[in-house]
Amino acid sequence: MNQTHSRLLPENWHGKRYYSLDAYLKNTYGKKLKKIAIRAGFTCPNRDGTLDTRGCIFCSEGGSGDFAVPYAAIETSEPYIAYFQAYTCTYAPVPYLNRLYRDALENPLVAGISIATRPDCLPPEVLSLLSVCKNDYPNKFIWMELGLQTIHEKTACYIRRGYSLECFGGAVRQLHSLQIPVIVHIILGLPGENSAMALQTVEYLNKLPIDGIKLQLLHILKGTDLADDYSRGLFPALSMDEYLELLIGCICHLSPDTVIHRVTGDGPKELLIAPLWSRNKKNVLNSLHRRMKLEDAYQGKYWKGNMPYDPGTAYSL
Repeated sequence: MNQTHSRLLPENWHGKRYYSLDAYLKNTYGKKLKKIAIRAGFTCPNRDGTLDTRGCIFCSEGGSGDFAVPYAAIETSEPYIAYFQAYTCTYAPVPYLNRLYRDALENPLVAGISIATRPDCLPPEVLSLLSVCKNDYPNKFIWMELGLQTIHEKTACYIRRGYSLECFGGAVRQLHSLQIPVIVHIILGLPGENSAMALQTVEYLNKLPIDGIKLQLLHILKGTDLADDYSRGLFPALSMDEYLELLIGCICHLSPDTVIHRVTGDGPKELLIAPLWSRNKKNVLNSLHRRMKLEDAYQGKYWKGNMPYDPGTAYSL
């Protein structure tokens, strides 16, 4: 284990060994901003019968918005980010989206909005609306959060993602052309994926104009088809040591310019089956920071810069 601590980290990382969302917000706004998850009455093409009725294999009945609240229920006196999280938050008629987004952007306490969606739910009329809203509120920001999870087709079929990698890449480029930042969600520990496959997903994203990433631990939640497969012994949950090794590998391969919005994730206590160690988020984060320091690990340590993406490369940790 390398215990050399001579690496001079960027000052704008504020003492962490990666470019965290907290650091980005402090650099940009001079302070942290709370992100409040909102439930706004959306559904998803993976649930309404357009593509499927079962949802993604890991998704709970809350549509990945188990902590979300109705917009009208938000009570705070501090500036915050309005995070439209539950289900697919561009999957509705444009007049409804227009009213929803503008109501939030008009709020003086809202610094900006973050919209979770699927890349196959960004038709031209929605992209046009996002562009108009961006121009109409130049002092606010609009972020788009796209769920990729993995670049590997076999895994994508297993989790019932429902769109192609080409669709995802096209959506990222379209949003980038509108100067709308993109945050990508990937899941670490998906059944059938090894560390090399996870690193290939990171290397792929390094070649796209993304602005942020969420490195999400796979949670196994009650009431999901993933939980059924887990109970049948079809795959194991990661131990904390396994997860930290995988996570650090991904961080070290990630471009140092990409803001890391998440390094673990929260599973609702009443729904979480495994891994139970993830409930102690403070311990996970402290262990990550301690281990990165001991190993002299930091974001971009193994970043390949502008080298072309090679899907055949076998990466190792």
